[in-house]
Amino acid sequence: MTATAIAARGVSKRFRIVAVEGRRPDTLRDVFVQRAGRLKARLTNPLRSAGSPSDAETLWALRDVNFEVAEGDVLGIIGPNGAGKSTLLKVLSRITEPTAGEVTLRGRVGSLLEVGTGFHAELSGRENIYLSGAILGMRREETRRRFDDIVSFAGIERFLDTPVKHYSSGMYLRLGFSVAAHLEPDILIIDEVLAVGDAEFQKKCLGKMGAVANEGRTVVFVSHNLIAVESMCDRVIWIENGVIRDVGKPRAVISAYLQEHVKVETERSWPDSEAAPGSEGVRLSAARIRPVEGSARGAIDVRTPLSLEFEYRVRQAGRRLNLSVHIYNEQGILLFNAGPTGEPQPRSAGVYRDRCLIPGDLLTDGVHRVELLFVEDLTRILSKHADLLTFDVQDAVELRGGWHGKWAGVVRPILPWSTDRLGDDGASA
Repeated sequence: MTATAIAARGVSKRFRIVAVEGRRPDTLRDVFVQRAGRLKARLTNPLRSAGSPSDAETLWALRDVNFEVAEGDVLGIIGPNGAGKSTLLKVLSRITEPTAGEVTLRGRVGSLLEVGTGFHAELSGRENIYLSGAILGMRREETRRRFDDIVSFAGIERFLDTPVKHYSSGMYLRLGFSVAAHLEPDILIIDEVLAVGDAEFQKKCLGKMGAVANEGRTVVFVSHNLIAVESMCDRVIWIENGVIRDVGKPRAVISAYLQEHVKVETERSWPDSEAAPGSEGVRLSAARIRPVEGSARGAIDVRTPLSLEFEYRVRQAGRRLNLSVHIYNEQGILLFNAGPTGEPQPRSAGVYRDRCLIPGDLLTDGVHRVELLFVEDLTRILSKHADLLTFDVQDAVELRGGWHGKWAGVVRPILPWSTDRLGDDGASA
């Protein structure tokens, strides 16, 4: 059996938020007035627990969190801002102690939770690399063997002997991640700080995290990049308001999270043309997506053909106008781009409606987003309307046969399929 690398049992974390009551008292009279006010508040609020200060509020960042991570697994943690994700990572990294419960860790832990965490500002990059190795319990010779790889990955060769207090946030981040990943911790814990780097650096970090996992070490990371979470993780935890809402296979948990947090909006209208979105040349009046045989609020499943409609007002005659539609899935992947074919013709001023059909048996289940672009002369974008509509496609259980897992792929067409027997292969019955 695979050993358990991380076990969290009943972990809770409470913070006390101290309120600042106006300005600091300047005179002895101000002190007496402020203290009299506090005494009055206590006397008029008998429900306040004995001994609790009047200027403090209790916040539970985590409540009774339980999970295990096997050695060599990659665990993703998702949730909205303020959900408790970073607090959980700090507890796992031993940066903060839980108010209740316990965490058991098997092996050395390397973590990058904030830019520059664990670095001494007055020491150089070189000195901080060796300091980090010592904190992880590594001998100097072990750190020396990995030193060149750390520096090369971070790209800080020119500033290696400069105190890190003079580093930019990007340099701090690159060095911090490189140290955490290359000093071979048994458990690597990474927070959303990867979002600080540029796209190329993020790609390098994700590749390194994948390599760490392939070496049999354990990775835990928080990210709002749901595509990265789904592609890299063995399991995902969805945490919200300090409690675990769901845990399981990445695609199932991410889909449940998005369906709750993405507002489904299948019809919108703008009666006031002056306030409607668009440009001086063309403005939207309405947009809707609905089943071909139904209302905008009708149920949509993977078999349902859909009608996508846009009403708009052309305010300047002579515009050679075209519409371009982008359909995205819930992971933000562009599924397809569609629009009228042929050369756009000059439009007279007036109100228009464009309608296109999305066939059934094309989209897979999940939340989808519609983006609309008004384009002139096939090249110049007049206006762009992201997340104009959102709609939820439900699965059709009766089409799945004996398959009970998540259907793979970003689209789900039913293609013509045939099987022909070509003869006997000569094998005896």
